[in-house]
Amino acid sequence: MGYEDEQKIFDEYVKKMGLKQSEQRRDILLVFLKTEKHLTADELHGIVKKKNPSIGAATVYRTLKLLRECGLCREFRLNDGTTRYEHLYGHDHHDHLVCTGCGALVEVLDHEIEKRQEKLAVQHGFTISSHKLEIYGTCAKCNN
Repeated sequence: MGYEDEQKIFDEYVKKMGLKQSEQRRDILLVFLKTEKHLTADELHGIVKKKNPSIGAATVYRTLKLLRECGLCREFRLNDGTTRYEHLYGHDHHDHLVCTGCGALVEVLDHEIEKRQEKLAVQHGFTISSHKLEIYGTCAKCNN
C-alpha cells in the first residue's frame, strides 16, 4: 500500500507552514503510517530510531503535531494520562474500548450507537462537528 496521498497532504502542509521537508520528518511519517496501532510518541520514537538513529524525541513530537494539524492523525488522551496517536486519513470513524488493566485498545463501530448520537443531537438542537466515544473497563485477558 502506497502512502502518496498522505505524503502529498503532509508535504503541502509543511510547505504552507514555511518549513522545509526533511528526511527525518519523512521517515517519521512513513513509520507512523505503516504502524497500524495506537502509538505513544515514545513508542513511535523507538520504532523510528531503528530506521534512522539520528532522530530525536523532540523531532517526533514536533512531527506528530504537524500530522495532527494537517489532519493525518488524531491524538487522544486516556484516563491514565497516556496520549496515543492513530491514523485518520482513509480510516472510517470508530470508537474505542480501553482496558484500564493493560492499556489495550479495541476499535469498534456500531451503527446503532452512531444513529442514536445523531438522534440525540437533533433532539437537543445540536449540529455535530465531531465526537468520540471511549468506553473504559477491563479486557477478557485482564479479567482472568
